[in-house]
Amino acid sequence: MSGASDEFAAFVHGAGPRLRHALISAYGPEAGGEATAEALAYTWEHWDRIRTMDNPAGYLYRVGQSKSRRYFRRPAVLPLPPDAAQPWVEPGLPGALRKLSERQRVAVLLRHGYGFTLAEVGELLGINASTVQRHLDRGLAKVRKEMGVVVDA
Repeated sequence: MSGASDEFAAFVHGAGPRLRHALISAYGPEAGGEATAEALAYTWEHWDRIRTMDNPAGYLYRVGQSKSRRYFRRPAVLPLPPDAAQPWVEPGLPGALRKLSERQRVAVLLRHGYGFTLAEVGELLGINASTVQRHLDRGLAKVRKEMGVVVDA
């Protein structure tokens, strides 16, 4: 393998899973998976330019958004966990998450579902950590309201 191929493989190994998590969080497993594959194919085709960027993963998130436009008219279909393979999940949670804006849903799922830090979410979405926190706060408030959860202050 050449140096560029090795560098690309290392990038995909490090950034690919984060990109996939973010796009699946935004568009559901089918559209998000397709958008990830298309964004990574685009990366390979344009690697000489993309590898010099300050935030290539954030750029590829935008590429994935563009590649998934054909799915925008359909609501995100969040995966239902298999009964035996996953811990119990509140049945109303997928529906409550679908009602969030895209940015709120991505922030909530990446932060609380995948354990990303605020900085990691911000880098991927191209926004600062305080904006991520606002999306989280608003998204979680909507989820709690939708599910009838009362939080004592």
